[in-house]
Amino acid sequence: MPFDCIIVGGGIAGLQAAIQLGRYSSHRVLVIDSGYGRSTLCHQYHNILGFPDGISGEELRRLGRSEATKLGTEFVEGKAVKAAKRDELFAIQVEEGTVYSSKTILLATGLTDRFPKLEGLLACLGNSVYICPDCDGYEVQDRSTVVMGAGKAGASMALILSARTDHLVYVNHERAEVPDDLMMKLREKGIGYKEEAISRIMIGEPGYFEGVRLANGEVVRAERGFLAFGGNQVHSELAEQLGVHLLDNKHIETHPRSKMTNVENVWVAGDLGAHAEQATVAMGEGAMSAIWIHKVLSGIKTKIPQL
Repeated sequence: MPFDCIIVGGGIAGLQAAIQLGRYSSHRVLVIDSGYGRSTLCHQYHNILGFPDGISGEELRRLGRSEATKLGTEFVEGKAVKAAKRDELFAIQVEEGTVYSSKTILLATGLTDRFPKLEGLLACLGNSVYICPDCDGYEVQDRSTVVMGAGKAGASMALILSARTDHLVYVNHERAEVPDDLMMKLREKGIGYKEEAISRIMIGEPGYFEGVRLANGEVVRAERGFLAFGGNQVHSELAEQLGVHLLDNKHIETHPRSKMTNVENVWVAGDLGAHAEQATVAMGEGAMSAIWIHKVLSGIKTKIPQL
């Protein structure tokens, strides 16, 4: 028997959608979760209502999964690798071969940030090293900060953060080209520039960044770090298989009200969509998607906004 909705991705957007759908008490919902993503890496999410001291991504996931399970949501651990439309149903195949079918699909597969494998870096994510200036620019206010990045992406991040702190150094780890106009702006803002590979992250207390040691032996000390390497992997493969329109950057535009894509009964929520990549935005989109999925499943006679 097919599910009413399959949610691909058990991160913040997917779990919020599962909770919303579960609260209708009338839908059979399956979440397919690979168990890895942005929310599994972030040790502290800030800027979330009710958690002034922050909350880890793993704890958010644990709480969300527990609540969704109590509401009847089923979970499968595995990576979804194929998606297709078969008559009136969608079919999702996981890596080990099992195929699940449903009437509707919500893709909450997110993206993977690109950054180098440096010892100690993962332990600092969300604690003292950050990715999103809208989410965590506040955390570097008036603090010495190292932007670890590549080329234009890193230079642009350093310039954004210059509104927060005057104590900035940009380390161009990959020695990628920085356009002349950006180099001029870095100098005008008094932002230090190092074109050298990072050999290791310096850590004081567990999870707390203290700077970087460069390949040439130089040490750059700082209280906070920011990552900006560009080239993040947007996990839009399943959407593309279903005929969903992708933007040039592989993100997906959805209807602003319903979050449905250009393909009927296929929704997108979270970092896969085209928006600010924030946990609170992902929650909202997960809930909105679920509301409109419920309308479709319940046969409510209303026009579903679709791209």
